[in-house]
Amino acid sequence: MDRFVWASGLLEINETLVIQQRGVRLYDGDEKTKFDLGTLLLSTHRLLWRDQKKHDCCISSPLSQIIFFEEQAAGIGKSAKIIVHLQPVPPNKEPGPYQSSKYSYIKLSFKEHGQIEAGRVRAVGIVGIERKIEEKRKETDKNISEAFEDLNKLMKKAKEMVDLSKLIANKIKDKQGDISEDETIRFKSYLLSMGIANPVTRETHGSGTHYHMQLAKQLAGMLQAPVEERGGMMALTEVYCLTNRARGMELLSPEDLVNACKMFEALNLPMRLRIFDSGVMVVQLQSHNEDEMIASALETVSEKGFISSEEYAKLMGISVLLAKERLLLAEKFGHLCRDDSVESLRFYPNLFLTQD
Repeated sequence: MDRFVWASGLLEINETLVIQQRGVRLYDGDEKTKFDLGTLLLSTHRLLWRDQKKHDCCISSPLSQIIFFEEQAAGIGKSAKIIVHLQPVPPNKEPGPYQSSKYSYIKLSFKEHGQIEAGRVRAVGIVGIERKIEEKRKETDKNISEAFEDLNKLMKKAKEMVDLSKLIANKIKDKQGDISEDETIRFKSYLLSMGIANPVTRETHGSGTHYHMQLAKQLAGMLQAPVEERGGMMALTEVYCLTNRARGMELLSPEDLVNACKMFEALNLPMRLRIFDSGVMVVQLQSHNEDEMIASALETVSEKGFISSEEYAKLMGISVLLAKERLLLAEKFGHLCRDDSVESLRFYPNLFLTQD
């Protein structure tokens, strides 16, 4: 017991608890001690014993002091024990409960069982710690290898999907031969995840203006239907998410998306990039009628009496961001007025236009 020193009971930096067990009594060799009933804690650095009633009573010994341990089975009227054999007392030892002892070992008596679990923990002493570290390293290496193997399988499958989609697209475009039933089934199964069969990339179309022109043409064709479904206007953030989801692994940067959308009008494509006064950017159909949009907002607000951006978004099935911009646009042209309070921003019909 003279190897133990007084401790706070708290784990130190980089120290990890391995196992703990209640109802443990300490023996100095074969003799009972005053450390009768406590919790035994085995960490990566120390063996600690803490009194279950007096929590400020805690002693510890570094694992470097442990040579080996052996198990002692329970007998009639005797609890199971673990015998821990210890190194000699170091010369620079800190104060502890015992100044000296005639024994070179201690016994751990388990009143509430748990000796089997504690006996299974072989990470004692420096050798045990090194063994644990080596086992952890091997396990980590195995996990990394398995992860890379799965990634390689995924990349291989993705390449097959891209090649198949290009094959189908070329057959449809060139009208060369019939598409087999097997190819059709496989193509349909991949269609939702692929989106764009042959996305425009810098590798295929170079860089700079030419790349953005080709990208703009592809975006216009892909966005036509979804923009129409959303009433002729879609926030650029939504466009970005929709586009990259359709492009699969050929992700598009926000900068390239904006530059491509800026070319819609110059290329006479059926949509354009619009920037509201607030700075919000949207993709809008060229055929989009702004007067109809303002009239629709005014009609809805007049029916409701007043409305917030959130309520208007729910009614129209659009994002809150676009709903607010539509209401602000109607306000800009004098059809609506606002009440901006702590409750929320609400829009009302402009009665000055309808009443004398």
